[in-house]
Amino acid sequence: MILILIVVVALLGAPLFAVFGGVALHLYHGEGLATSGIALELGRLATMPLLQTLPMFALAGYVLARSRASERLVRLSKAAFGWMPGGLAIVALVACTLLTAFTGASGVTIVALGGLLLPALRSEGYNERFSLGLVTVGGSLGLLFAPSLPLILYGVIAHSATKALNPDLQVSIPRLFLAGVVPGLLITVLLSAYGVLTGLRDRIGRTRFSWRELFAALWAARWEVPLPFVVLGGIYSGKLVVSDAAVITAAYAIIAEVVLYREIRLRQLASIVRESTVLVGGILIILGMGMATTNYLVLEDVPEIIFESVQNAIQSPLAFLLVLNIFLLIVGCIMDIFTAIVVIVPLVIPVALEYHVHPVHLGIVFLANLAIGYCTPPIGVNLFIASMRFDKSILRLYGAALPFLLVLLVALALITYLPALSLWLVRLVQ
Repeated sequence: MILILIVVVALLGAPLFAVFGGVALHLYHGEGLATSGIALELGRLATMPLLQTLPMFALAGYVLARSRASERLVRLSKAAFGWMPGGLAIVALVACTLLTAFTGASGVTIVALGGLLLPALRSEGYNERFSLGLVTVGGSLGLLFAPSLPLILYGVIAHSATKALNPDLQVSIPRLFLAGVVPGLLITVLLSAYGVLTGLRDRIGRTRFSWRELFAALWAARWEVPLPFVVLGGIYSGKLVVSDAAVITAAYAIIAEVVLYREIRLRQLASIVRESTVLVGGILIILGMGMATTNYLVLEDVPEIIFESVQNAIQSPLAFLLVLNIFLLIVGCIMDIFTAIVVIVPLVIPVALEYHVHPVHLGIVFLANLAIGYCTPPIGVNLFIASMRFDKSILRLYGAALPFLLVLLVALALITYLPALSLWLVRLVQ
């Protein structure tokens, strides 16, 4: 009866952390376990070095989103790629990818760049359906690139899950950053190729390449262009650990947008810090309650029970990955990405390890699926965000997103069944 009551309260809109907390308290009490373990779980998470990177990367993303960095990014991308067939489509994809990588929220990208990119695409001659689909789906790109918050969160949970199961397959955030590079580039290239074909088919005009404009765009974005190199260069040179890189990234973004560009006033900075803190605080509370529940499930051997049930129906690792993809696409439609990671990852990792799926490869497959799920009808959240942002019917967004989803599914199949795409750079650097 208590579990039924918790489900009813959840359906009535109770906060997710309260639902997880209620479930954890009920399960712990039912087994005679000390409920103080739930509070201890929150304390343990708060001191994890990997998790301490979230607040700083989130702050950097919010600062960039509130400044005019997106406009400079679009100008630079157009100067670099506008001369190509379908050049503006590539510009839109690159801009969306980079902004999502830093904000970790594709909905923010649609809101921040949509009003800039959609009119530009239409004025260049792209039809409305293609333009809407590009901006809607482009908002989900970037989740595989550093310093994506979902990548970091997956790394935190997967590190805990694999530490006891298989120490030889330890998951770290730098490894995940490396693992996402090739699959992320693959998705971007395939979608860019579709944009090029559309540009050639519809005879879209091109922008004449100009070294003067390229250097002018580079100069305009001179304080933002080095940021990815600061993050990745510091980590992979061995001079910075991830937590150090996160602090430097946030400090760099604040200095660039507040002091150098002067686009954000000091009094606005307090509200930006508050917004990013609310996001991270919500993630931490949900994660703490979710991990408390997960600990109980592990104690009761639930992952082993799931594996035995799955093994009876699925023998092949390839078949397991196919079923997993279908399941995760559905999850991506109905859950936000942070909740999905907290709830699903601890249960999936032990099963995946039994099928000899590397947890780093699993992470890339996991996030690629959720990124696609964001844009998958009927209830992908990006479709509704785009519908409200552009004042278009949801059915129109369904049709606009469909061709791009087909391209993304091809990329997903390659990422899933060619683990080397995810693991090549990781093994090269080791």
